[in-house]
Amino acid sequence: MTPLVAPVEPAGLRLVPQGRIAFVASPTQLAGESRARLMARYGDCPLEQAALIVSLGGDGFMLETLHRLLGKNVPVYGMNCGSVGFLMNPFSEDDLPGRLARAQEAVLRPLRMRTLTATGAVGEALALNDVSLLRQLRQTAKIRISIDGRVRLPELMCDGVLVSTPAGSTAYNLSAHGPIVPLSANLLPMTPISAFRPRRWRGALLPSTAEVLFEVLEAEKRPVAAVADYTEVRDVISVAVSEARTVAAKVLFDPDQGLSERIIAEQFTV
Repeated sequence: MTPLVAPVEPAGLRLVPQGRIAFVASPTQLAGESRARLMARYGDCPLEQAALIVSLGGDGFMLETLHRLLGKNVPVYGMNCGSVGFLMNPFSEDDLPGRLARAQEAVLRPLRMRTLTATGAVGEALALNDVSLLRQLRQTAKIRISIDGRVRLPELMCDGVLVSTPAGSTAYNLSAHGPIVPLSANLLPMTPISAFRPRRWRGALLPSTAEVLFEVLEAEKRPVAAVADYTEVRDVISVAVSEARTVAAKVLFDPDQGLSERIIAEQFTV
């Protein structure tokens, strides 16, 4: 079984070559001004030549940055210039090379979403947070759920249903009352969104090797959209979801503030 997250790299082993840091920023004034100050102090290089990326913004922009770099083996260190900042480190202009040298690394594996629409169009997208199916109109969706070729739920009537990565289990999944999953658990939470029938079904925890198939029932009457992070496909009739084991994103965190620690701490937040 391929682990969702690689072992944490010990602090103090990362030496970034001088002039090989690229700074990217969200389109907010705060992030743009912060980028300008950091570039003036530490220099900047083109994104395609960088050994390390510093992302300035919130979680949404961090997610965009990670998607741009999927499969490129370039780590990303986020500094919060946004609101939530679950994937971000505190912003500071001081001692950036030292912070990067001490940073700990988490390797995230995304989910792969494969869609088939009512017109026969086939699509594919990756999700670092979750893949969700959502009703498009006023009527509830009807969805059949199969795991590894076996039908597990013949009909789920709901507003939607999602499959989350461990890293994304504290995002939409948590808001839908799904479980938070430790990064090393090799589990994928599946969580219904406003389930109507079966009313008491609260979802499932699947092994990271699971092949999930969602089939939309009565698709013309009850159309459904599928979303992988921020890629949306409307009028789907089937959606296959599995872990993309050959693709990875590397995220850096300050010591004692790694993603594993944040996920554990989130479970004790009241």
